[in-house]
Amino acid sequence: MKKRKIVVGITGASGAPYAKRLLDVLGERDDVEVGVCLSATAPEVWSLECGGDIREAIRFPVWGMRDYKAPFASGSAGWHAMAIVPCSMGTCARVAHGISDTLLTRAAYVMIKEKRTLVVVPRETPLSVVHLDNLATLARAGATILPAMPSFYGKPESLDQAIDTVVARLLDHLGLENDLVKRWGKA
Repeated sequence: MKKRKIVVGITGASGAPYAKRLLDVLGERDDVEVGVCLSATAPEVWSLECGGDIREAIRFPVWGMRDYKAPFASGSAGWHAMAIVPCSMGTCARVAHGISDTLLTRAAYVMIKEKRTLVVVPRETPLSVVHLDNLATLARAGATILPAMPSFYGKPESLDQAIDTVVARLLDHLGLENDLVKRWGKA
């Protein structure tokens, strides 16, 4: 079975537990290859929200901010999808306007130009018109905008279960079947 190649970009926006859970779930699968890239502030926010050193917590290759030798820095490598989770509004703006000044923004740019799956998980509130315009630009370019907004119809009983409502949808949009949450209409 051919592995689905997934890039996970983690920025310094609040919401590191979403990224941690996504990586934990991906780490349990044998049908994916994962590469990780970070923004400059991702380690600091991870430490505040999840505890510990992000590079020690991640079981996948973590590429440097300017390491353009990373396989997903080029469209010819054939990586299938990317999630930016959480996605800061600064990163959103740079990707929306084609500014690929780091490996993370370069990888997102590659996904857009190659018409591959890019899922952006913004974690900001309130949203200004500038944020909305940048998100709309990304949507018009083909990205899926999947805000970190938990659902409650499944009656999550813990913060972890609420996080899973977002991560399950994220996995869906990355093309990965999962059973993290009870599906709508399922008993």
